[in-house]
Amino acid sequence: MSQTPAPTDPTDPFVWLEEVQGERALNWVRERNTLSQKELTARPEYAPTKAQLLEVLNAKDRIPSVARRGDWLYNLWQDENNKRGLWRRTTLAEYRKPQPLWETVLDLDALAKAENENWVWGGTSCLGPSYRHCMVMLSRGGADAKVVREFDVATKQFVKGGFTLPEAKTDVDWIDQNTLYVGTDFGPGSMTDSGYARIIKRWKRGTPLSEAVTVFEGEAKDVAVNVSIDQTPGYERTLFLRALDFYNTKKFLLQGDKLVELDMPSDATPSFMRDTMLLHLRSDLQVGDTRALTTFPSGSLLHTNATAYLRGERKLAALFTPTATRSLSGYTSTRDHVLLNIIDNVAGKLEQWHKKGDSFTRREIAAPFPGSLGVSSLHDSLLKDDPLAEAYWLSYTDFLTPDSLYLASTANDKRDLLKARGGLFDSTGMRAEQRFATSKDGTKVPYFVVWPKGAKSDGNNPTLLYGYGGFEISMKPWYSGGFGRAWYSRGGVLVVANIRGGGEFGPAWHQSAVKPN
Repeated sequence: MSQTPAPTDPTDPFVWLEEVQGERALNWVRERNTLSQKELTARPEYAPTKAQLLEVLNAKDRIPSVARRGDWLYNLWQDENNKRGLWRRTTLAEYRKPQPLWETVLDLDALAKAENENWVWGGTSCLGPSYRHCMVMLSRGGADAKVVREFDVATKQFVKGGFTLPEAKTDVDWIDQNTLYVGTDFGPGSMTDSGYARIIKRWKRGTPLSEAVTVFEGEAKDVAVNVSIDQTPGYERTLFLRALDFYNTKKFLLQGDKLVELDMPSDATPSFMRDTMLLHLRSDLQVGDTRALTTFPSGSLLHTNATAYLRGERKLAALFTPTATRSLSGYTSTRDHVLLNIIDNVAGKLEQWHKKGDSFTRREIAAPFPGSLGVSSLHDSLLKDDPLAEAYWLSYTDFLTPDSLYLASTANDKRDLLKARGGLFDSTGMRAEQRFATSKDGTKVPYFVVWPKGAKSDGNNPTLLYGYGGFEISMKPWYSGGFGRAWYSRGGVLVVANIRGGGEFGPAWHQSAVKPN
């Protein structure tokens, strides 16, 4: 999200470089690129390194990431023949195969050529449970602003006379087949100072956008407004959001025709699992009074009965409480379970919590260790009898292990290996280890060292040091074919530092690096 830019210094002789699309700035970049290109291409290692990196980037065994929509798994695939991308789909039965059969839904390269547009894929919003009608978002050259057009995945055509929105920074959500919530540029005063939608309107099919009815407004100083719709049968909820800044949001629940502001910290993130509300904290939360005061620390994940909470009751309990070494990387919900993706000293672990009524019971899941885990539910809450209600994807990687993808179930620890990438470099004799540096204040700061074959810890190895501490982003182990071919193979060492400001140890680790302003 954008924040207000710092005022420029009129005495700065290079202030013109801040006009990122200005012709003078672009010419300066072109000149510097030409000098850099001349220097790089003159080196004997340039051509073979480039060839090896292209081989890595164009590898055919990339794992297609998919999004489930009903009976289909959708994927956007890009390669040397489909540079803009193929939006395609397959079934789970096909996806299990080494070479699935894919059905093309929309060829973005062909569309761009036919319309003489520089289209870049911007995502979709589809109406469940059939998911036939989708709002397809396309940007010109990758800009933030998008053109939005209604698409029918059954006919594989844009809907003639369907919903269409001109180029703008737009968000859309389906209410039903004939109604949308729209946040876009409606004209003067409709955008925030950050350049995003300030107003959300309800738009009926067959009517001009100018007749859409305003249902929610933020303030000009807000970052943006958004809407989130939960259409789980029997538990339908619509949540309107005012993003005050990057971390703080005011939440309003639509009850009948009234908006009720949710009583919770602005930096807490709620989600719903039928009659249960989950609440992820970024700051400490105190509940109760002086006689019985409970403090839940920042980084906790809480649960409570949603209806009771809206009545004012505060019977909260923790599914996850952080420690000095453990933080919550993320979570996902099946029909009856919450799966926690936990980082323990920057190594992935999984916990499974079974929901029964308003209570939960815990079980630790056996999973690959100590690298990076990814977990994502396949459950579709819009389906009454969902055959994948307790299924989830489990992915794993580390510095020396290529990506792998498993199909798992909450029923047990058995899982099917569906996809695994081949090695992109020879890791024989290599090793990765975790070490800790002690800061001046005594804090132990972890870092990883990836050693090439035969390297000794004697201070004489060429070393790349990378660290990033910001926005609660965790630097977890990752596999890089590019580093393998261009660096490790030449005796290079990689060091990845988990410095303060990131998310390795929860919100407190981030806040410890934040200055007053």
